[in-house]
Amino acid sequence: MTFKNLILVILLAFMPIAFIADRMEWGDTVVFTTSAIAIIPLSIWLSTATEKIAVVTGSSIGGLVNAVFCNATALIIALTALRKGLVDIVEASVTGSIVSALLLLLGLAMLAGGLRYKEQEFKPIIAQVNGSSMTLAVVSLAMPTAVIATSNLVDETAIRDISVIVSTILIVVYGLTLIFSLGTHSYLYDVGLADEEPSEKESIERKKISKFTPQPPNSGELANLQSSSELGDIEGVSASSSLWIWIGVLLASTIAIAFLSELFVGVIVPETERLGLTPLFTGVIFLPLLSDVSGYVTVVRLALKNKMDLTVSTVTGDSLLVALFMAPVLVLVGQAIGQPMTLNFNPFEVVAIAISVTVANLISFRGRSNWLDGTLLLAVYLVLGVAFYYHPA
Repeated sequence: MTFKNLILVILLAFMPIAFIADRMEWGDTVVFTTSAIAIIPLSIWLSTATEKIAVVTGSSIGGLVNAVFCNATALIIALTALRKGLVDIVEASVTGSIVSALLLLLGLAMLAGGLRYKEQEFKPIIAQVNGSSMTLAVVSLAMPTAVIATSNLVDETAIRDISVIVSTILIVVYGLTLIFSLGTHSYLYDVGLADEEPSEKESIERKKISKFTPQPPNSGELANLQSSSELGDIEGVSASSSLWIWIGVLLASTIAIAFLSELFVGVIVPETERLGLTPLFTGVIFLPLLSDVSGYVTVVRLALKNKMDLTVSTVTGDSLLVALFMAPVLVLVGQAIGQPMTLNFNPFEVVAIAISVTVANLISFRGRSNWLDGTLLLAVYLVLGVAFYYHPA
């Protein structure tokens, strides 16, 4: 067992402790702490399972799996909070997930990679295409707030109708971006679905395969190799077994996170109030820091291996998923279950999203990065974090 897996197993031990603490009424603080810690390894395993499934199933299905499950932890926690009526925290978490992806994740990746390599390069077309879609998302998310702020509109029905219509449009746009990235223009996103370290046994097998193929395969080419006659039936059986194992891990992690989210969200209000945190700061800063631990691990690991194409694609893809899919889904689900969440964000949240998109686009559009770029992104995130902490909303 590797050191990383050992740490995850140790952290996972907090899951039964969280349920016991809730059943034995050990106090909100114990439930809050243990459930939060237990969510971390489950989030990492869910992300890992998503990557592994994407490798085995190939680019099209794998890309769709990534698109749906890469932010599953944040979505599960948000849905749980929405069902419990914590609409203000859920709305803030949408802002926080976008800001965290564009500034914190990308900043950590560029800083870590820049400390190891003097300068790193990536395809600017990835940042440009996703940046354009992200700009559209910001405009759409800001529109309901702008309409309300520039008029005397206070009709809750009108606000709800605007939010539902805009949410529907954003979901359609997200579907079109998937068709664009996975279908008609998939060659623009040809950066691989995952990055894996081959074991010694796999390296030997690849050397044997190299007698039949010009170059040894990488993880992004696994789908092509499975169909080649040289691999035979053994490779197909191994891939099939691996696929079902990781599907099981994905489902188990998702279910476990759902149950832990019930415990965590049930005590989040009294505990954050005890810590002196506002619902705005809790949603924008605290929840994304907890729910996207796997993202930090992934982007830093990829950046240290000089896989900046995949890093930038992952970060921008995460932010698009939140803006074009997660936020609209939360709005529509909220309307369906009687928790009227709308796109009427706090004006400062809209400003924060606009700043994050602008800064991320300016730094990533040139296709090069270094440690100073990462430091600047992190500095902007810290400045926004301080502002949200002292914001009275």
